[in-house]
Amino acid sequence: MQQPDPPHTIPGHIAPHIPADVYQQVDGRPVVIIQTPAPAPARSIRKWAMPLAIGLAGAAGVLGLVAAAVAVFDYAARTAAFIGSTTGPIGLGLSLKLFQSKNK
Repeated sequence: MQQPDPPHTIPGHIAPHIPADVYQQVDGRPVVIIQTPAPAPARSIRKWAMPLAIGLAGAAGVLGLVAAAVAVFDYAARTAAFIGSTTGPIGLGLSLKLFQSKNK
């Protein structure tokens, strides 16, 4: 009965199988077995596309929040400028009258 060939990558520190005729040819001399590692499989698109999509979605969300904050601040500044310009001298006179010193 013929034994199947051992797998190409053997886990751990176990040496691969040496055929009997080669072992007898060695006749007690030291043997060096070189076992090259299996090539690493290429990363699939799904492995790097998902983190990239999550990162881009997070960046777009932060950009949207910043844009909304800037729009709110711009609206508040324009509203304050409009109210200040419509009150004109009446508003300035009232402000001076309200905020003057009380201990004369």
